[in-house]
Amino acid sequence: MPGLCRDCLTTLTDERRCTACGSPRIKAHPELFDLSIAHMDCDAFYASVEKRDNPELADKPVIIGGGKRGVVSTACYVARIRGVRSAMPMFKALQLCPEAVVIKPRMSVYAEVSREIRKMMDELTPVVEPLSLDEAFMDLSGTQRLHGAPPAVMLARLVRRMKDELGVTGSIGLSHNKFLAKVASDLDKPRGFSVIGKAETAEFLYDKPVRLIWGIGPAAQESLDRAGIRSFSDLLRWDQEALTARFGSMGYRLWHLARGQDKRRVSAHEPMKSISNETTFFEDTASLDILDGHIWRLSEKVADRAKAKGLAGRVVTLKLKRANHKIITRRISLRDATQIADRLYRTARGLFDQVGDQGPYRLLGVGLSDLCPEVQADISGDLLDPGATQRSQAERATDEIRRRFGNDAIVKGRALR
Repeated sequence: MPGLCRDCLTTLTDERRCTACGSPRIKAHPELFDLSIAHMDCDAFYASVEKRDNPELADKPVIIGGGKRGVVSTACYVARIRGVRSAMPMFKALQLCPEAVVIKPRMSVYAEVSREIRKMMDELTPVVEPLSLDEAFMDLSGTQRLHGAPPAVMLARLVRRMKDELGVTGSIGLSHNKFLAKVASDLDKPRGFSVIGKAETAEFLYDKPVRLIWGIGPAAQESLDRAGIRSFSDLLRWDQEALTARFGSMGYRLWHLARGQDKRRVSAHEPMKSISNETTFFEDTASLDILDGHIWRLSEKVADRAKAKGLAGRVVTLKLKRANHKIITRRISLRDATQIADRLYRTARGLFDQVGDQGPYRLLGVGLSDLCPEVQADISGDLLDPGATQRSQAERATDEIRRRFGNDAIVKGRALR
Protein backbone atom coordinates (compact mmCIF):
# COMPACT_ATOMS: atom_id res chain seq x y z
CA MET A 1 0.00 0.00 0.00
CA PRO A 2 1.41 3.44 -0.90
CA GLY A 3 2.53 5.44 2.11
CA LEU A 4 4.07 8.80 2.96
CA CYS A 5 6.09 10.01 5.94
CA ARG A 6 4.51 13.30 6.94
CA ASP A 7 7.70 14.46 8.67
CA CYS A 8 10.43 13.88 6.05
CA LEU A 9 8.14 13.33 3.00
CA THR A 10 9.70 9.98 2.13
CA THR A 11 7.38 7.74 0.08
CA LEU A 12 7.03 4.22 1.48
CA THR A 13 5.34 0.86 0.95
CA ASP A 14 3.67 -1.06 3.77
CA GLU A 15 5.76 0.55 6.52
CA ARG A 16 4.61 1.47 10.04
CA ARG A 17 7.63 3.67 10.67
CA CYS A 18 9.59 5.79 8.26
CA THR A 19 12.72 3.96 7.10
CA ALA A 20 14.45 7.32 6.57
CA CYS A 21 13.75 9.25 9.78
CA GLY A 22 12.05 6.72 12.08
CA SER A 23 8.85 8.79 12.42
CA PRO A 24 5.57 6.92 13.10
CA ARG A 25 3.58 9.65 11.32
CA ILE A 26 2.91 7.55 8.23
CA LYS A 27 -0.12 8.09 6.00
CA ALA A 28 -0.94 5.02 3.96
CA HIS A 29 -3.89 4.57 1.61
CA PRO A 30 -4.50 2.62 -1.63
CA GLU A 31 -5.42 5.83 -3.52
CA LEU A 32 -3.00 8.16 -1.72
CA PHE A 33 -1.11 9.17 -4.86
CA ASP A 34 -4.13 9.19 -7.20
CA LEU A 35 -6.32 11.87 -5.58
CA SER A 36 -6.01 15.60 -6.21
CA ILE A 37 -8.90 17.54 -4.58
CA ALA A 38 -7.89 18.87 -1.17
CA HIS A 39 -9.21 20.98 1.68
CA MET A 40 -6.78 22.61 4.10
CA ASP A 41 -8.12 23.86 7.42
CA CYS A 42 -5.87 25.58 9.96
CA ASP A 43 -6.06 24.24 13.52
CA ALA A 44 -7.60 26.75 15.98
CA PHE A 45 -6.12 29.44 13.74
CA TYR A 46 -6.46 32.59 15.88
CA ALA A 47 -5.29 30.79 19.01
CA SER A 48 -2.36 29.24 17.14
CA VAL A 49 -1.17 32.67 16.02
CA GLU A 50 -1.40 33.99 19.58
CA LYS A 51 0.58 31.02 20.94
CA ARG A 52 3.18 31.53 18.23
CA ASP A 53 3.60 35.18 19.18
CA ASN A 54 3.71 34.44 22.92
CA PRO A 55 5.50 31.12 23.67
CA GLU A 56 4.47 31.41 27.34
CA LEU A 57 0.96 30.44 26.20
CA ALA A 58 2.11 27.17 24.60
CA ASP A 59 0.59 24.77 27.15
CA LYS A 60 -2.15 27.06 28.47
CA PRO A 61 -5.83 27.12 27.51
CA VAL A 62 -6.36 30.15 25.27
CA ILE A 63 -9.68 31.71 24.33
CA ILE A 64 -10.00 34.36 21.64
CA GLY A 65 -12.99 36.58 22.31
CA GLY A 66 -14.52 39.57 24.06
CA GLY A 67 -15.08 40.53 27.66
CA LYS A 68 -17.23 38.66 30.17
CA ARG A 69 -20.37 39.54 28.23
CA GLY A 70 -18.82 38.71 24.86
CA VAL A 71 -18.56 35.40 23.05
CA VAL A 72 -15.81 32.97 22.12
CA SER A 73 -14.40 33.51 18.60
CA THR A 74 -12.23 30.41 18.85
CA ALA A 75 -10.42 28.38 21.48
CA CYS A 76 -7.25 26.31 21.45
CA TYR A 77 -7.51 22.55 21.81
CA VAL A 78 -6.49 22.68 25.47
CA ALA A 79 -9.59 24.81 26.17
CA ARG A 80 -11.77 22.68 23.89
CA ILE A 81 -11.00 19.62 26.01
CA ARG A 82 -12.68 21.51 28.86
CA GLY A 83 -15.81 22.03 26.76
CA VAL A 84 -15.18 25.54 25.40
CA ARG A 85 -16.68 26.07 21.93
CA SER A 86 -16.95 28.87 19.38
CA ALA A 87 -19.91 31.26 19.86
CA MET A 88 -20.23 30.24 23.53
CA PRO A 89 -20.82 33.17 25.91
CA MET A 90 -17.59 34.18 27.56
CA PHE A 91 -18.99 33.80 31.08
CA LYS A 92 -19.94 30.20 30.32
CA ALA A 93 -16.51 29.48 28.79
CA LEU A 94 -14.79 30.84 31.90
CA GLN A 95 -17.00 28.71 34.13
CA LEU A 96 -15.80 25.64 32.23
CA CYS A 97 -12.20 26.78 32.06
CA PRO A 98 -11.54 29.50 34.69
CA GLU A 99 -7.76 29.38 34.18
CA ALA A 100 -8.04 30.25 30.46
CA VAL A 101 -6.09 33.18 29.04
CA VAL A 102 -8.56 35.43 27.18
CA ILE A 103 -7.21 37.45 24.26
CA LYS A 104 -9.08 39.93 22.07
CA PRO A 105 -8.88 39.12 18.33
CA ARG A 106 -6.15 40.78 16.26
CA MET A 107 -7.77 40.49 12.85
CA SER A 108 -5.09 42.41 10.97
CA VAL A 109 -2.43 39.97 12.24
CA TYR A 110 -4.53 36.93 11.34
CA ALA A 111 -5.18 38.38 7.88
CA GLU A 112 -1.44 38.82 7.28
CA VAL A 113 -0.70 35.21 8.28
CA SER A 114 -3.56 34.11 6.01
CA ARG A 115 -1.99 35.96 3.08
CA GLU A 116 1.31 34.14 3.66
CA ILE A 117 -0.48 30.77 3.71
CA ARG A 118 -2.26 31.72 0.47
CA LYS A 119 1.10 32.44 -1.19
CA MET A 120 2.28 28.95 -0.23
CA MET A 121 -0.88 27.40 -1.69
CA ASP A 122 -0.52 29.42 -4.88
CA GLU A 123 2.94 27.90 -5.35
CA LEU A 124 1.32 24.44 -5.44
CA THR A 125 -1.55 25.17 -7.82
CA PRO A 126 -3.26 28.13 -9.51
CA VAL A 127 -6.63 26.64 -8.51
CA VAL A 128 -7.14 27.74 -4.90
CA GLU A 129 -10.61 28.56 -3.57
CA PRO A 130 -10.45 30.26 -0.15
CA LEU A 131 -13.45 29.87 2.15
CA SER A 132 -12.20 32.10 4.97
CA LEU A 133 -8.94 33.34 6.46
CA ASP A 134 -8.01 29.85 7.64
CA GLU A 135 -9.34 27.33 5.11
CA ALA A 136 -9.35 26.73 1.36
CA PHE A 137 -9.97 24.14 -1.32
CA MET A 138 -7.19 23.24 -3.77
CA ASP A 139 -7.29 21.33 -7.05
CA LEU A 140 -3.85 19.86 -7.72
CA SER A 141 -4.86 17.93 -10.84
CA GLY A 142 -2.03 17.90 -13.37
CA THR A 143 0.58 19.35 -10.99
CA GLN A 144 2.64 16.18 -10.54
CA ARG A 145 4.82 16.84 -13.59
CA LEU A 146 5.41 20.42 -12.45
CA HIS A 147 6.50 19.48 -8.91
CA GLY A 148 7.91 16.04 -9.57
CA ALA A 149 5.74 14.64 -6.79
CA PRO A 150 2.07 13.64 -6.39
CA PRO A 151 -0.42 16.03 -4.71
CA ALA A 152 -0.32 14.14 -1.38
CA VAL A 153 3.42 14.83 -1.03
CA MET A 154 3.00 18.52 -1.89
CA LEU A 155 0.16 18.89 0.64
CA ALA A 156 2.28 17.33 3.39
CA ARG A 157 5.04 19.76 2.40
CA LEU A 158 2.58 22.66 2.62
CA VAL A 159 1.55 22.01 6.22
CA ARG A 160 5.17 21.38 7.18
CA ARG A 161 6.13 24.78 5.71
CA MET A 162 3.23 26.44 7.53
CA LYS A 163 4.54 25.05 10.82
CA ASP A 164 8.23 25.80 10.15
CA GLU A 165 7.87 29.25 8.57
CA LEU A 166 4.67 30.65 10.08
CA GLY A 167 4.29 28.72 13.34
CA VAL A 168 0.73 27.54 12.65
CA THR A 169 -0.58 24.05 11.94
CA GLY A 170 -3.21 22.78 9.56
CA SER A 171 -5.15 19.63 8.71
CA ILE A 172 -5.49 18.19 5.22
CA GLY A 173 -8.44 16.37 3.66
CA LEU A 174 -7.72 14.64 0.34
CA SER A 175 -10.39 13.05 -1.85
CA HIS A 176 -11.98 12.99 -5.30
CA ASN A 177 -14.43 15.91 -4.77
CA LYS A 178 -14.95 19.01 -2.63
CA PHE A 179 -17.61 17.56 -0.34
CA LEU A 180 -15.48 14.61 0.72
CA ALA A 181 -12.26 16.62 0.93
CA LYS A 182 -13.89 18.98 3.44
CA VAL A 183 -15.31 16.06 5.42
CA ALA A 184 -11.87 14.42 5.47
CA SER A 185 -10.06 17.51 6.77
CA ASP A 186 -12.18 17.40 9.93
CA LEU A 187 -11.63 13.72 10.74
CA ASP A 188 -8.30 13.89 12.52
CA LYS A 189 -7.70 17.43 13.80
CA PRO A 190 -5.31 18.86 14.83
CA ARG A 191 -2.44 18.21 12.41
CA GLY A 192 -4.51 15.64 10.56
CA PHE A 193 -4.09 14.15 7.11
CA SER A 194 -7.13 12.13 6.11
CA VAL A 195 -7.99 10.47 2.79
CA ILE A 196 -11.35 9.31 1.43
CA GLY A 197 -10.88 7.34 -1.78
CA LYS A 198 -13.39 6.59 -4.52
CA ALA A 199 -13.53 2.89 -3.73
CA GLU A 200 -14.47 3.42 -0.07
CA THR A 201 -16.88 6.35 -0.45
CA ALA A 202 -20.16 4.44 -0.15
CA GLU A 203 -18.98 2.37 2.81
CA PHE A 204 -17.50 5.40 4.56
CA LEU A 205 -20.67 7.50 4.32
CA TYR A 206 -23.24 4.78 5.00
CA ASP A 207 -23.57 5.07 8.79
CA LYS A 208 -22.41 8.69 9.16
CA PRO A 209 -24.86 11.34 10.46
CA VAL A 210 -26.18 13.81 7.88
CA ARG A 211 -24.97 16.72 10.04
CA LEU A 212 -21.58 15.86 8.55
CA ILE A 213 -22.75 17.81 5.49
CA TRP A 214 -21.45 21.36 5.51
CA GLY A 215 -24.38 23.75 5.80
CA ILE A 216 -26.76 21.42 7.66
CA GLY A 217 -27.62 23.61 10.64
CA PRO A 218 -30.09 23.07 13.50
CA ALA A 219 -33.16 24.09 11.44
CA ALA A 220 -32.28 21.83 8.49
CA GLN A 221 -31.45 18.98 10.88
CA GLU A 222 -34.85 19.43 12.53
CA SER A 223 -36.59 19.16 9.13
CA LEU A 224 -34.59 16.04 8.28
CA ASP A 225 -35.37 14.53 11.69
CA ARG A 226 -39.09 14.97 11.06
CA ALA A 227 -38.63 13.00 7.83
CA GLY A 228 -36.76 10.25 9.68
CA ILE A 229 -33.44 11.16 8.06
CA ARG A 230 -30.55 11.07 10.50
CA SER A 231 -27.83 9.18 8.62
CA PHE A 232 -26.68 8.77 5.03
CA SER A 233 -28.23 5.30 5.02
CA ASP A 234 -31.60 6.97 5.72
CA LEU A 235 -31.05 9.28 2.75
CA LEU A 236 -30.33 6.34 0.45
CA ARG A 237 -33.86 5.01 1.04
CA TRP A 238 -35.35 8.10 -0.62
CA ASP A 239 -35.53 8.50 -4.37
CA GLN A 240 -34.50 11.76 -5.99
CA GLU A 241 -38.05 12.91 -6.83
CA ALA A 242 -39.32 12.44 -3.29
CA LEU A 243 -36.36 14.25 -1.72
CA THR A 244 -36.68 17.18 -4.15
CA ALA A 245 -40.43 17.40 -3.60
CA ARG A 246 -39.97 17.51 0.16
CA PHE A 247 -36.85 19.68 0.48
CA GLY A 248 -36.57 21.53 -2.84
CA SER A 249 -33.07 22.20 -4.17
CA MET A 250 -31.58 20.97 -0.88
CA GLY A 251 -33.22 17.57 -1.52
CA TYR A 252 -31.62 17.34 -4.97
CA ARG A 253 -28.23 18.10 -3.43
CA LEU A 254 -28.75 15.62 -0.59
CA TRP A 255 -29.56 12.81 -3.03
CA HIS A 256 -26.20 13.27 -4.75
CA LEU A 257 -24.19 13.81 -1.56
CA ALA A 258 -25.66 10.62 -0.07
CA ARG A 259 -23.86 8.81 -2.89
CA GLY A 260 -20.66 10.79 -2.46
CA GLN A 261 -21.29 12.77 -5.66
CA ASP A 262 -20.26 16.43 -5.90
CA LYS A 263 -19.66 17.96 -9.34
CA ARG A 264 -18.70 21.41 -8.07
CA ARG A 265 -15.31 22.49 -9.30
CA VAL A 266 -12.68 24.18 -7.19
CA SER A 267 -12.96 27.74 -8.47
CA ALA A 268 -10.02 30.10 -8.14
CA HIS A 269 -11.73 32.98 -9.90
CA GLU A 270 -15.12 32.97 -8.21
CA PRO A 271 -15.66 36.61 -7.26
CA MET A 272 -16.49 37.19 -3.62
CA LYS A 273 -20.17 38.12 -3.49
CA SER A 274 -20.51 39.02 0.16
CA ILE A 275 -18.73 39.24 3.50
CA SER A 276 -20.64 38.23 6.60
CA ASN A 277 -20.24 37.10 10.15
CA GLU A 278 -22.75 35.61 12.53
CA THR A 279 -22.89 34.14 15.99
CA THR A 280 -25.20 31.59 17.58
CA PHE A 281 -25.87 32.31 21.23
CA PHE A 282 -25.35 29.63 23.84
CA GLU A 283 -28.62 30.79 25.37
CA ASP A 284 -31.41 32.73 23.61
CA THR A 285 -31.39 36.39 24.56
CA ALA A 286 -33.63 39.44 24.25
CA SER A 287 -31.25 41.77 26.10
CA LEU A 288 -30.83 44.94 24.03
CA ASP A 289 -27.49 45.66 25.67
CA ILE A 290 -26.08 42.23 24.79
CA LEU A 291 -27.50 42.29 21.25
CA ASP A 292 -26.12 45.79 20.62
CA GLY A 293 -22.67 44.64 21.70
CA HIS A 294 -22.86 41.73 19.29
CA ILE A 295 -23.96 43.98 16.41
CA TRP A 296 -20.84 46.08 16.99
CA ARG A 297 -18.47 43.10 17.21
CA LEU A 298 -19.90 41.47 14.08
CA SER A 299 -19.75 44.77 12.19
CA GLU A 300 -16.12 45.19 13.23
CA LYS A 301 -15.25 41.66 12.04
CA VAL A 302 -16.95 42.23 8.68
CA ALA A 303 -15.15 45.57 8.29
CA ASP A 304 -11.80 43.98 9.18
CA ARG A 305 -12.29 41.28 6.53
CA ALA A 306 -13.35 43.86 3.93
CA LYS A 307 -10.26 45.98 4.67
CA ALA A 308 -7.99 42.92 4.56
CA LYS A 309 -9.32 42.04 1.10
CA GLY A 310 -9.38 45.61 -0.22
CA LEU A 311 -13.16 45.57 -0.67
CA ALA A 312 -16.19 47.66 0.27
CA GLY A 313 -19.92 47.02 -0.06
CA ARG A 314 -23.11 48.92 -0.81
CA VAL A 315 -25.68 46.60 0.83
CA VAL A 316 -25.83 45.95 4.58
CA THR A 317 -27.79 42.93 5.81
CA LEU A 318 -28.96 42.04 9.32
CA LYS A 319 -29.94 38.44 10.04
CA LEU A 320 -31.78 37.28 13.16
CA LYS A 321 -33.01 33.85 14.12
CA ARG A 322 -35.71 33.65 16.76
CA ALA A 323 -35.99 30.97 19.42
CA ASN A 324 -38.51 29.11 17.20
CA HIS A 325 -35.92 29.07 14.35
CA LYS A 326 -37.81 31.65 12.30
CA ILE A 327 -35.27 33.75 10.38
CA ILE A 328 -35.73 37.50 10.05
CA THR A 329 -33.64 39.30 7.41
CA ARG A 330 -33.43 43.03 6.79
CA ARG A 331 -31.20 44.79 4.26
CA ILE A 332 -30.62 48.28 3.00
CA SER A 333 -28.63 49.81 0.12
CA LEU A 334 -26.22 52.61 0.96
CA ARG A 335 -25.60 55.64 -1.23
CA ASP A 336 -21.87 54.82 -1.27
CA ALA A 337 -20.02 51.58 -0.63
CA THR A 338 -18.33 51.32 2.77
CA GLN A 339 -15.82 49.24 4.70
CA ILE A 340 -16.05 51.32 7.88
CA ALA A 341 -17.12 49.40 10.99
CA ASP A 342 -18.83 52.46 12.49
CA ARG A 343 -21.08 52.90 9.45
CA LEU A 344 -21.81 49.17 9.28
CA TYR A 345 -22.76 49.15 12.95
CA ARG A 346 -25.02 52.20 12.74
CA THR A 347 -26.75 50.83 9.65
CA ALA A 348 -27.18 47.34 11.12
CA ARG A 349 -28.42 48.80 14.40
CA GLY A 350 -30.98 50.84 12.46
CA LEU A 351 -32.19 47.65 10.77
CA PHE A 352 -32.43 45.97 14.17
CA ASP A 353 -34.55 48.84 15.50
CA GLN A 354 -36.95 48.33 12.55
CA VAL A 355 -37.51 44.71 13.59
CA GLY A 356 -38.70 45.76 17.02
CA ASP A 357 -39.09 43.50 20.03
CA GLN A 358 -39.50 40.05 18.46
CA GLY A 359 -36.91 38.25 20.59
CA PRO A 360 -35.52 36.30 22.25
CA TYR A 361 -32.98 35.50 19.55
CA ARG A 362 -30.67 32.51 19.11
CA LEU A 363 -28.57 33.89 16.22
CA LEU A 364 -27.42 37.28 14.98
CA GLY A 365 -25.53 38.08 11.78
CA VAL A 366 -24.25 41.13 9.91
CA GLY A 367 -23.35 41.07 6.21
CA LEU A 368 -21.97 43.32 3.49
CA SER A 369 -22.68 42.67 -0.20
CA ASP A 370 -22.69 44.30 -3.65
CA LEU A 371 -18.93 44.45 -3.25
CA CYS A 372 -16.51 46.72 -5.09
CA PRO A 373 -12.84 47.83 -4.78
CA GLU A 374 -12.13 49.86 -1.66
CA VAL A 375 -11.16 52.92 -3.75
CA GLN A 376 -14.90 53.39 -4.35
CA ALA A 377 -15.70 53.46 -0.63
CA ASP A 378 -17.24 56.38 1.28
CA ILE A 379 -16.71 58.88 -1.55
CA SER A 380 -19.42 61.44 -0.81
CA GLY A 381 -19.82 60.97 2.94
CA ASP A 382 -23.12 60.88 4.81
CA LEU A 383 -25.03 64.13 4.31
CA LEU A 384 -27.46 63.22 7.10
CA ASP A 385 -24.66 62.56 9.59
CA PRO A 386 -22.02 65.34 9.57
CA GLY A 387 -19.92 63.44 12.14
CA ALA A 388 -19.57 60.34 9.94
CA THR A 389 -16.47 61.60 8.12
CA GLN A 390 -14.73 62.43 11.39
CA ARG A 391 -15.55 59.00 12.84
CA SER A 392 -14.31 57.35 9.65
CA GLN A 393 -11.00 59.18 9.89
CA ALA A 394 -10.72 58.21 13.56
CA GLU A 395 -11.34 54.55 12.67
CA ARG A 396 -8.61 54.63 10.01
CA ALA A 397 -6.23 56.11 12.57
CA THR A 398 -7.25 53.44 15.08
CA ASP A 399 -6.56 50.72 12.48
CA GLU A 400 -3.05 52.07 11.98
CA ILE A 401 -2.36 52.22 15.73
CA ARG A 402 -3.58 48.64 16.17
CA ARG A 403 -1.47 47.50 13.23
CA ARG A 404 1.63 48.97 14.86
CA PHE A 405 0.98 48.28 18.55
CA GLY A 406 -1.52 45.40 18.67
CA ASN A 407 -5.27 45.06 18.75
CA ASP A 408 -5.53 45.92 22.44
CA ALA A 409 -3.93 49.35 21.95
CA ILE A 410 -7.43 50.87 21.48
CA VAL A 411 -10.71 49.20 22.46
CA LYS A 412 -14.17 50.76 22.02
CA GLY A 413 -16.40 50.68 25.06
CA ARG A 414 -19.28 49.02 23.19
CA ALA A 415 -16.94 46.11 22.31
CA LEU A 416 -16.95 45.17 26.00
CA ARG A 417 -20.71 44.69 26.22
